[in-house]
Amino acid sequence: MRVRSLTLAAASAALLAPTSLPTPPPGPPLGPMARRDADVSAADLLSKVRGCTSVSRGSYRTDSNTPATIPVCGVPGAVFWKADMDIDCDGQPTGRCNRRTDPYFSAATAFQQSDGRYPSAERLPYIVVPAPSGIWNHRDQGVGGGSVAAVVYRGRVLYAVVGDVGPQDMIGEASYATAEALGIPADPHSGGTASGVTYIVFTDESVTPIEDRAAVVTAGERLAREFVHGEQSVPNGPAPQGH
Repeated sequence: MRVRSLTLAAASAALLAPTSLPTPPPGPPLGPMARRDADVSAADLLSKVRGCTSVSRGSYRTDSNTPATIPVCGVPGAVFWKADMDIDCDGQPTGRCNRRTDPYFSAATAFQQSDGRYPSAERLPYIVVPAPSGIWNHRDQGVGGGSVAAVVYRGRVLYAVVGDVGPQDMIGEASYATAEALGIPADPHSGGTASGVTYIVFTDESVTPIEDRAAVVTAGERLAREFVHGEQSVPNGPAPQGH
């Protein structure tokens, strides 16, 4: 995408691995928070998101110069999309995320921590959802700040939160910490990956405060078990026009 997510002010005007493929070769070393040995594996999660029943009215671009080909799909208990990953470095300035390292840096994100500060993209694994539009409104599916997501990439699973809102017409973005944990180059200027990331966002569930990593992982593991082994209600489709 290489387009930074919206700031809180812009957002106020308005929440994960590839399709089932042969087992890929070993990737870069695992980040400290990515899991290969969890009781719900990447393959388990991907088996639930093979097809797509679209809950969006249209599709998204992954970059400003690419065609709109990525729908948001609905399955029982979650929404998901399969896209690239661009790097969001917004939030608290840190050594790796600041105006020097990222020309598009913003010190604000769409959602805040319990202490009123914005989260740190370098420290907090979070994903970015598109701003509400005629294509899709994440709130219609019970998704918002603090919603729990499973990000799947090359056999790895990382539990993250929805932490920011991006452009209305693009999808496929996550924080520096998310990329780093999954072994994806995390440099905000040149990092990311062009494809192969699945974002699975569990509906009607969130973690407060969003910065509580232990709570996110605990909730993510529980929701993943329910998603793979249990039964959930199917998320609603798009609301009728005019509502």
